[in-house]
Amino acid sequence: MKFVVFSLMANLPHALTGERLTDGQKIASVLQQAQWVEQLGYDAYGIGERHGEPFLSSSPAVMLTAIAARTSRIRLLTTVTVLSVLDPVRVAEDYATLDQLSGGRLELIIGKGNDPRHYPLFGLKEEQQWDSLQERYELLRRLWSEEKIDWSGNYRPAFQQFTSQPRPLQASIPIWHGSASSERSTELAARYGEPIFSSNTFHRPDKYKQLIDHYRERLAYYGHDPARAVVGAGAGALYIASTTEEAVRRYRPYYDSFQGTDAAKHNGSPFTDLEDNIVNGPALVGSPQQVAEKILRYQQLFGHEVLGISVDGLTASEQQEQLQRFATEVAPIVRREVKSKIWQEKQPV
Repeated sequence: MKFVVFSLMANLPHALTGERLTDGQKIASVLQQAQWVEQLGYDAYGIGERHGEPFLSSSPAVMLTAIAARTSRIRLLTTVTVLSVLDPVRVAEDYATLDQLSGGRLELIIGKGNDPRHYPLFGLKEEQQWDSLQERYELLRRLWSEEKIDWSGNYRPAFQQFTSQPRPLQASIPIWHGSASSERSTELAARYGEPIFSSNTFHRPDKYKQLIDHYRERLAYYGHDPARAVVGAGAGALYIASTTEEAVRRYRPYYDSFQGTDAAKHNGSPFTDLEDNIVNGPALVGSPQQVAEKILRYQQLFGHEVLGISVDGLTASEQQEQLQRFATEVAPIVRREVKSKIWQEKQPV
């Protein structure tokens, strides 16, 4: 299995101290985290996209470019690019530039996003989100694969004989489809035979398994081999300690603090408390062996070969501790059990 560390750059007061970083300090901490990720042997780093407090991740392309300059090996992911509200021409230009600057390390995860505040901000009605995503995605595909394009649609002005510049460095920038709540996302991914990345963050596993199963069924419908499907999945909170009891005790203040935020309330978690989430949900909180076993149980359900984790919200020292413990005490167990066919050491360009 391959491992991605990602950040939404939420700049909240610390759950224990009440301290809040300045914007500059938070941005610097994310850059430092990405460097740790490469040094510790992870496979990729991702920046999400949000447009509103408390998130500072409104410009993933800029953040990932800064990370590209400080790293040399890890893949660079958007987790996710909210394509439903963005101009595909601008997306094509920004991310092709990043692909060039990073030496061809970019992978785009697209989606509609799960924060409804961005629809009115960008002049889109919420009921238009899926149609908008599909149209903008199909244009983005053409911009990266064709030249002198003639195009017209509903969500941006028409143009003729346009070729976006610069061209991507990779022959084909990998595009993943972020999947959290609707078969519209898995349907679009299946139609083009492209990978999906299941959120697997807020709900019980059956909800996400249903979408992954739908994806594989529709792959076959469109003539793609389901056995060759590439699936990634996120995870809930990560907190490792020598014993389960210690991990729960140390992580509980962070969990309780996050559950009081507007973002958590919007997600509508079905779990009654942290213990319920650990037993019945995606939270990776416990001893190294317990965390590894849980990852493998989920992998049996989903069949994924990439796992996304996050340590947002912890102190810098705890972030480094958690990333190091996962890399040395959990990842080797999972890697031995789950093989991955993507992200070989040398990427095709």
